[in-house]
Amino acid sequence: MFGVKLSVLFFAVFSLSKCSGRFVYSCKYPPSQWCDSEDIAAECGVLEQCMKFNVTTPNANKVNVSLYYESLCPGCRNFLVGQLVPTLIMLSDIMNVDLVPYGNAQEKEDQGKYTFICQHGEDECLGNMIETCLLNNLGMEAIPVIFCMESGVDVLKSAQPCLGIYNPEITWDSVMKCVKGDQGNKLMHENAVKTNALKPPHQYVPWITINGEHSDDLQDKAMSSLFSLVCSLYKGEKPGACAQGLKKKPSRYCMK
Repeated sequence: MFGVKLSVLFFAVFSLSKCSGRFVYSCKYPPSQWCDSEDIAAECGVLEQCMKFNVTTPNANKVNVSLYYESLCPGCRNFLVGQLVPTLIMLSDIMNVDLVPYGNAQEKEDQGKYTFICQHGEDECLGNMIETCLLNNLGMEAIPVIFCMESGVDVLKSAQPCLGIYNPEITWDSVMKCVKGDQGNKLMHENAVKTNALKPPHQYVPWITINGEHSDDLQDKAMSSLFSLVCSLYKGEKPGACAQGLKKKPSRYCMK
């Protein structure tokens, strides 16, 4: 069911228009409920999308895709918005996604607390922390919110309205409590540990691992067409979507 909802949420982000920086949103149901019934789907104008993506695939070992990234890195944003999330929408039954917002940041410890210095400044540290807290709070349901943030003109200004659209039951205050408190500090430290433990060590972002492995070949294939790579690596019966393709030219990296 998550794959169906994610597909419709992705459709919604392009269906909603912006007026004076605000989203126009006429449906009385939140996007997370659009596929709960045919009546709701019809009322919100997404009946076709709910039916289209409501397809299951035989179980097999899924392809695990991990993205080590920074919230304000242009190359990271391009890959997440243009490759990772569209591929997840089409192939959610055969792939898992793990997001690790940290990238080329650095941390310093002082009496059990950590301070972070980010490649693109304090705003990026805040963006990384917001997305980390969203992932901790919502799990996979955070991905549409992060997609919405990263596809916006301003990642930070998009955060609160994106949360309101895709997960209105979660308050912004609860997210910021994590961001400003001990929990967020601990979670970001865990991201730092996870990033610094990469083998081989990351040299830039976006840094992509496939089933826990990184190589120049896997990175190039993922950046060129993650969709094709996931389809080629999946060992079970391939979904019909694999007969199609999603391609995008490699985006520029954020070097250390």
